[in-house]
Amino acid sequence: MSRNKILAAVKKNEFSHAPLPDVEVLNSLTTNSGDLAQQYTAVSSAGGSFVYEVADLEAVKAILEKEFKSGVQIISGIKELSDYTYAGAVAGELAHSFANVELTILQSDLGVAENGALWLTESQMNVRVLPFISQHLAVIISRKALVPTMAQAYVKIGNTDYGYGAFISGPSKTADIEQSLVIGAHGPRSLSVFILP
Repeated sequence: MSRNKILAAVKKNEFSHAPLPDVEVLNSLTTNSGDLAQQYTAVSSAGGSFVYEVADLEAVKAILEKEFKSGVQIISGIKELSDYTYAGAVAGELAHSFANVELTILQSDLGVAENGALWLTESQMNVRVLPFISQHLAVIISRKALVPTMAQAYVKIGNTDYGYGAFISGPSKTADIEQSLVIGAHGPRSLSVFILP
């Protein structure tokens, strides 16, 4: 088939725009859908994440101190976690300088129970590369910031000005290598999610 025939066939079969789903109906169906934190935990854990329901940031620090040796490079996007290097203070550094970061700690204002996704914006990351280059990623989120579905998440972020943003769900993984699941192939080897009240 010639190039022109292929392009003509593609043009002829262009996608016709479909209306967005009725989110009000979706809201009524998911209003009493149970404990979102429990649903989020089940889905995220099945995807390889570690999920902890904690009372406060001190509890987060206690868990991280058990999991990570002292002396490793930890960067936090949360000012209240002052024991760690604040991401805002290193925002001007070159991306290559973060190659040895063991753990990045960030805060999300939106999580999705149906698929375990966490929404992170550039202002929360401080440095775009941090959630992708560090060996491990920890994200802190409030229970009140969880929504049941991606459709509801898109409504929340739809009209906001966030510049760059990404949904992150679980540790980096691929099954392309000899059809066997490899975790940490091209990003963080683990994702720990801390759910605050």
